[in-house]
Amino acid sequence: MDTTKKKRILIVDDESDLCEILKFNLSSAGYQADAAGSASEALDKDLTQYDLLLLDVMMPGMSGFDLAQHIKGDEATANIPIIFLTALGTEDNKLHGFELGADDYISKPFSIKEVLARIKAVLGRTYTAPQSVHELTYEGLKMNLDKMIVTVDGESVSLTKTEYELLKLLLENRGQVFTRQEVLERVWPRDVVVTDRTVDVNITRMRKKIGRYSSCIVTRHGFGYLFVV
Repeated sequence: MDTTKKKRILIVDDESDLCEILKFNLSSAGYQADAAGSASEALDKDLTQYDLLLLDVMMPGMSGFDLAQHIKGDEATANIPIIFLTALGTEDNKLHGFELGADDYISKPFSIKEVLARIKAVLGRTYTAPQSVHELTYEGLKMNLDKMIVTVDGESVSLTKTEYELLKLLLENRGQVFTRQEVLERVWPRDVVVTDRTVDVNITRMRKKIGRYSSCIVTRHGFGYLFVV
């Protein structure tokens, strides 16, 4: 995820007052916070957009434990950090939470300062390491460079080799403008004769396939193309 943007956190708890308190304090601390009153409401959201999830355990319908198991079982969301905020504070409950893949477990009642400190620590462990050279990501847009697989919000996208190389060039050099000539030199083989129009056509096709991230591929008229965040 783009580390220059505010970290986005989803609070999942059926206590609406607590959700509002957490949202206010998280926003004051510089995070972008959303809330869901149940596990089903959380699953209706695009979870791939979140940098961290705060989950209650005891909720109507699906419990927080079950929600965490679902999240960790989905490849698109498996790497999202989870912190449990719950009144279930026994050692067995905590162990179960960690077995499900939780990054931390905070027992209620808690102080807001403690929650903020734990969030900062988890995000620090998760995102301070440099991104693997084997994967390029921007929010829900992911390129696995080992398997040459592109996914958009968890859904696989079929790109041609040229479209794949175009996206890779722009995504790994986000913010940098490439002229059509530079794109031709970097993406197409030297012994292949193509025109500037060929670049435009392939960019257009690639945009259509990456859905809502198409707006990230911007044309600077008179200059070229770039990936904006």
